[in-house]
Amino acid sequence: MEPTGTFLSDGIELAYFEQKPAENSLKREFPILLVHGFASHSHMNWINTGWFSSLTKAGYHTISFDNRGHGMSEKRHDVKDYGAHLMAGDVKALTQHLGIGQAHVMGYSMGARISAFVTKLYPEILASVTFAGMGYNLVRGLGNPEPIARALEAPRAEDVTNPTARSFRDFAEATKSDLLSLAACIRSTRMPVEVETLGEIKVPALVAVGTTDVIAGSGEKLAQLIPGAEHLPIPERDHMRAVGDEVYKQGVLDFLDKI
Repeated sequence: MEPTGTFLSDGIELAYFEQKPAENSLKREFPILLVHGFASHSHMNWINTGWFSSLTKAGYHTISFDNRGHGMSEKRHDVKDYGAHLMAGDVKALTQHLGIGQAHVMGYSMGARISAFVTKLYPEILASVTFAGMGYNLVRGLGNPEPIARALEAPRAEDVTNPTARSFRDFAEATKSDLLSLAACIRSTRMPVEVETLGEIKVPALVAVGTTDVIAGSGEKLAQLIPGAEHLPIPERDHMRAVGDEVYKQGVLDFLDKI
């Protein structure tokens, strides 16, 4: 699937993808905008996993974009060009580019953190929000990013001895990512979200986390911080394998059906 086009956000060129329901088929009131995770991209997170086909078949105008420093979007190596608050602005810029008033927003992992900042900075664009692949660690934080950043900057993957950092390096290489862009990104995007921000969410919210996901933290505990939020456990799935899970897909569709 080729990008539909590009748009500018703070002078950074970002690639986006969209797919609309077939003519004469069911069409939902609001589109859905998908925000992928760290070191991933639209194809890996949303297109190859079947999300685009599932959502458009259900009647949703489906949109995603490659985050700055990722996929087919512009790569920059300076930490100041990243941060969840800036990347939330990319979500807003895409809605403006497409002339969208409101959208369902779903983010996975880093994309969930970005989506949380959307709820804080641009609540007017939200019809609903889904935090996936990120539970209570959204507010607790994920620890020091330096080992992972240094692993991404290492001359060779074989030079990385920290197992967790090595797994990030291997994943980044598998996705053919720009390693220096990811190093800059991870040093800036893992800021925790304030509990007060979650308590002020006024749109329907869903938290979807794999039951064996040790990276995300408790999905149930995060949902308890958001007024009226639903919790969707994804059975026997870890952080990586939950992304394309059918229970996850059906749970999101059931959640959206009630809005």
